Amino acid sequence: MTPSRLVSGRLALLFTATFGALTGFYLLLSVVPLYVSGGGAGRAEAGAATALLLAAQVPAELATPALTARFGHRAVLGAGLLLLGLPALLLPLGTSAALVGGVSFARGLGTGLVVVVGGALVPLLVPEGRRGEGLGVAGVVAAVPAVLALPLGVWLAHAIGFTPVFVIGGLAAMTGLFCLPALPGRGTGDQAGMLAGLRSPALVRPSVMFGATAMAAGAAITFLPITAGRAAPAALLFQALTMTAGRWWGGRLVDRHGPSRLVAPALVACAAGTALLGPAPLAAAALFGTGFGLAQTATYTLMLSRVDASGYGTVSALWNLAFDAGMGAGAAALGVTAGLTGYPAAYALTAVLILASLTLKGNPDAARTRDDLARRLHDGAGRRPGSADGSGRRTAA
Repeated sequence: MTPSRLVSGRLALLFTATFGALTGFYLLLSVVPLYVSGGGAGRAEAGAATALLLAAQVPAELATPALTARFGHRAVLGAGLLLLGLPALLLPLGTSAALVGGVSFARGLGTGLVVVVGGALVPLLVPEGRRGEGLGVAGVVAAVPAVLALPLGVWLAHAIGFTPVFVIGGLAAMTGLFCLPALPGRGTGDQAGMLAGLRSPALVRPSVMFGATAMAAGAAITFLPITAGRAAPAALLFQALTMTAGRWWGGRLVDRHGPSRLVAPALVACAAGTALLGPAPLAAAALFGTGFGLAQTATYTLMLSRVDASGYGTVSALWNLAFDAGMGAGAAALGVTAGLTGYPAAYALTAVLILASLTLKGNPDAARTRDDLARRLHDGAGRRPGSADGSGRRTAA
């Protein structure tokens, strides 16, 4: 039997849109605070720009399942790309708090829409038997801009100036607009999706487990430059590269062995790597990065296996919320804890937290969970044309 093609034309276009959007996001992530501080503002104003960018993602992620149910994937993704790209073109007008804050908030909303819609579309466009591998490839597509565009943006700002970087970032984010006509237009969920997902232990438990690893990632990214000294750049690079490889490798393992079997080893690797960040930062970063990449693919695929197509948007929103909340909480919590215990002990306590989250794994009956969630996702709102029919089949594209 000829194996099904992993990356179809529509999936390639989705990857193009995602890659462009995240390139625009990461290209400006460090450049905007640099621009603000160079314009005479203080550190508080520079930090506020990033805080607004990240904070705005949360309401966007919460709202996306309902928005896609009402307007469809194509329209919501298009709105996200425009919100992420167009406001960046306004940044050369000045460094006032109102302008930069408004631009940052709008771009955060756009980012939230893009990542949730993209996450919901990938499982619809990959072959069922190769879902894990497809999600792994999607993880690589999302990770490469973080590895390359983040430092590139700062370098370009010094080399050619801020305005060209803002224009490049804005246009890159909107590249995906040309891909929209080929992507699915109808939504697959309804407005009750997020509430049903938040009430479901079968979805909340894996998202909390993943959130624990994201906390460690936020702590490592924030504090490795302080604790690893000269080894910090190499450690951060090792973490980024091994995380990217782990997401792809994890996808292949998920297709062979199922996601549930991969969750515990991934979290154990994350915990071990986190505990060693103090004494052995290079090896620890590589170990943690591998585990974090595996955890991303395993937990997301596990959550998808517990819903039908009507729940893909809800899964994507919950998973991305866990990522964002975990990253922010990890950086804040480790900073406070390290002030009381020192960094090695704070890293060790974070590792214990990751291991403790394994007690949430459970072993729900997959079929019963899927049927229960399908009922909840459709409860009260009814089925719309183009939504899943209860068996997981699309009734319209």
